[in-house]
Amino acid sequence: MKKHSLLALILIAHAGSAMAADPILEPSMASIPAGSFAMGSPTTLAKGDYPVEQPVHQVNIPAFQMSRYEVTVGQFSQFVEATGHTPTLAEGQPPATCWKHAANDWGMEAGAGTWKSNAYPQSPYHPVMCVSWADAKAYTAWLAEKTGKPYRLPSESEWEYAARAGSPHNYHFGADETQLCRYGNIRDTLGRDAIGKLTNKPGAEALCTDGSAFTSIVGMYEPNQFGLYDMIGNLGEIVEDCEHANYTGAPADGSAWTTNCSKDMRMHRGGSFQSRVTATSTGRGHTGATNASSFEGFRVALGMPGPATPAAGTIAFEAGLDKARAAERARR
Repeated sequence: MKKHSLLALILIAHAGSAMAADPILEPSMASIPAGSFAMGSPTTLAKGDYPVEQPVHQVNIPAFQMSRYEVTVGQFSQFVEATGHTPTLAEGQPPATCWKHAANDWGMEAGAGTWKSNAYPQSPYHPVMCVSWADAKAYTAWLAEKTGKPYRLPSESEWEYAARAGSPHNYHFGADETQLCRYGNIRDTLGRDAIGKLTNKPGAEALCTDGSAFTSIVGMYEPNQFGLYDMIGNLGEIVEDCEHANYTGAPADGSAWTTNCSKDMRMHRGGSFQSRVTATSTGRGHTGATNASSFEGFRVALGMPGPATPAAGTIAFEAGLDKARAAERARR
């Protein structure tokens, strides 16, 4: 009897140590230096009721950190398993709803789908989709609590400053659009064909092939000068700010603009796999605070300057990502 009790205690202790040894898959962070930049563009991509990129205005950005990659399915899964989080539903939508491509006038519809089961191929190292601004906020709050670090969503101006990485052009690599497929997963020739079958609609595409028709494993393309991957394409990235029709009155200190909103919408940046036109450092998109879509995800920021010291979970995440990228390169 004593032997059985001792064995039970050993098993319990082993299980507890195994749980303790399972580190938080903390994002890999890049240090972004302080600086000043001209935010916006003299020409706008906006159509209809989308917010414009004007007026161009000067913004001062304090040093901060930003995750090198978009938050992945595996990282978000760890959060859900730890908290039991259920997605915040948009008004009027049934549970497990996510916008996706469809053959209708819009080219999309709100259909069945969640962050872990949706219409597109994904692995633990793909960027998490079908999450809302509210879900992203819940993730950053959990990550901050677990790590003791003030993780948050980046502001819109922080995002653009980091995406530009010192470039005055619409792309961090310059103005040469023939280079798009080296630096991001956008609507290329593969995407044109695959998305065209789903929507029966044409779309502007880059005349190159980036190796992925839909989303890609994070970090498959060349980074910008700050060491950030996928700042154009893959998924549009939700930021902290609410929607304003233009930049008139925008903060000049790098903070998020969350007052006097023109609509009950949140901003996303960088475009996605479904578009070439909006996949720039300056283009702006909007989404409902509780709206989940296959075209948006997010990355995180830290208001802490200085070198980004990797945690144990970060090292484990990077090791797994390296293997996933190697396998994907071999497949391509």
